[in-house]
Amino acid sequence: MIKSKLTVTSIVAVAAFLLGAGFNNIALSDAIDTDGIKIAVVDVNGVVSSSAEVKALKKQQDAKRAELEKWLKIVREDVMKQQTEEGKAKLAKKYDSDFAKKQQANKTEYVKKLAQIDANISKIIADNAKAQGYDIVFAKSAVLYGGNDLTATIQKAVK
Repeated sequence: MIKSKLTVTSIVAVAAFLLGAGFNNIALSDAIDTDGIKIAVVDVNGVVSSSAEVKALKKQQDAKRAELEKWLKIVREDVMKQQTEEGKAKLAKKYDSDFAKKQQANKTEYVKKLAQIDANISKIIADNAKAQGYDIVFAKSAVLYGGNDLTATIQKAVK
């Protein structure tokens, strides 16, 4: 009996909260004047995936990964050539340190270049939107309905 009263009370509380939130959103939407605001959307993932800069960076990372794998193969062979377990462990420890440094350097360079590409794409979106008179640009994935889609224009500008 107590459990069913608690369940009913919980349901009523949740319903009251949702009803209140709905009225609050309606009141807020009436208070904001959206007349004259031009809104655009951009499929950012589509722009990024079609970017020549991103494709070149991916190709560069793949080449670095292949180079690192080749280096690891040589390292393994070098470790196996050691006569003693102590020698193998000492050399493996040295190579582990070298590997970590190489990996960190690659990651740092990748993150830096990716941030530059992101800034470039963001600037192109902003410049394009301003030139076309848009006040707000949303990521297409965050918008359920509406807004003029600038994706094709941005993809051409990003190349």
